[in-house]
Amino acid sequence: MYTPDPKPGHGPRIIPRSEHTVSRVDVSNSALKVLYRLKNSGYSAYLVGGAVRDLLLGIHPKDFDIVTDAHPQQVRKLFGNCRLIGRRFRLAHVRFGREIIEVATFRGTSDGADDREHSDSGRILRDNVYGSLDEDIWRRDFTVNALYYNVADFSVVDYTTGLEDMRSRTLRMIGDPDTRYREDPVRMLRVLRFAAKLGFDIAPETAGPIARLREYVGDVPPARLFEEVLKLFQAGHAVRSFQLLDEFGLLGQLFPATNALLEGAGGGAVRRFIELGLGGTDRRVAEDKPITPAFLFAILLWPAVSRSAAALKASGASDYEAMAEASAGIAAQQQHRTALPKRFGVPMKEIFGLQRRFDNRRGARAARLMQHRQFRAAYDFLLLRSRCGEVEMELADWWTHVQTLTTEEREQAFSPSKRRRGKRRRGGRRGGARKRLSADASGS
Repeated sequence: MYTPDPKPGHGPRIIPRSEHTVSRVDVSNSALKVLYRLKNSGYSAYLVGGAVRDLLLGIHPKDFDIVTDAHPQQVRKLFGNCRLIGRRFRLAHVRFGREIIEVATFRGTSDGADDREHSDSGRILRDNVYGSLDEDIWRRDFTVNALYYNVADFSVVDYTTGLEDMRSRTLRMIGDPDTRYREDPVRMLRVLRFAAKLGFDIAPETAGPIARLREYVGDVPPARLFEEVLKLFQAGHAVRSFQLLDEFGLLGQLFPATNALLEGAGGGAVRRFIELGLGGTDRRVAEDKPITPAFLFAILLWPAVSRSAAALKASGASDYEAMAEASAGIAAQQQHRTALPKRFGVPMKEIFGLQRRFDNRRGARAARLMQHRQFRAAYDFLLLRSRCGEVEMELADWWTHVQTLTTEEREQAFSPSKRRRGKRRRGGRRGGARKRLSADASGS
């Protein structure tokens, strides 16, 4: 099977407007403003990457990225609403309200450039080397992402086998996959993400090295891996992404505790729980409903947290203590792989901690549960657990029903039983209150 040969000077194929389906009508007005201002200022300007790919596939692009021969400082002079970002790759972000158009300068291929730095394993640490379109094309990752739309004549430029691979629905790395993965191990995750998103097959020579090089993903900073996890699981193809990560052995590089359970006894139940949870996330994306990383990480880490909490409880810890310690421990381990910001980590732990409180359906404390800021997320998590048989469906149905009641009916539903109201404990009111408080603190 042909692998595009990354040699500068390889002539491109120019597809005129009459022979492709990319139309300016489908391009963001903000992106068009950037393209035309660059062009009218004497610079080359191309729409590139996923935007061109998606437009050719009939998909509305999420982002519109642009490449140009203008250097970042030159781009900033043209746009007052521009700021420069990045150390590893210097980029210009041109902001139009909430929309950001990313503008990159053509990258060069000179290995002797002073502004390129590699790690001992071959990973690129800094790469602000500028070049031409003929060079930039070979710095792209996949052939289907290496298509350029030229605003000057509305043509599409293809230096590789991008159009052919789109027709055969094949994801193929440009250049030697072994070298490209070593340069940036995140490319292994990107291969699986695009295969899941587009429903493409992965070319054999592109898939082959992943099993051998997968441990290089562990060298990537945890903050960057967190962003990649969100791209994998919050774009509407979470179930397929999970399956591909598992198939290619990359899940263990992102979620080692979860992966260990999948490979052990009871792995089938763990897999079913995660796939059901991720399936719900995919449905919410399809319905344009909000999703949060806190709930996503709760799905992916719950099997490990639940197993750890059970072991702690067996050692004598209370329900509350076991869940709190297990949540903190697994979250701390996860931080070494995919950094989870506190604004998501705290709600995730609250979702875990509230699960035990659903067992109590009587009294003021049970009623107050519905006022908790994480009640809705914790309730959705309870429904997921009930679908997997972790808790009785009757319990989930009761909490579903109580949310439909009027205020008066809800007070009655949460009221203590007649037996408990009519029989005072020995020690009087104050002694009974102490015992109830003790029971609440221990998780009863």
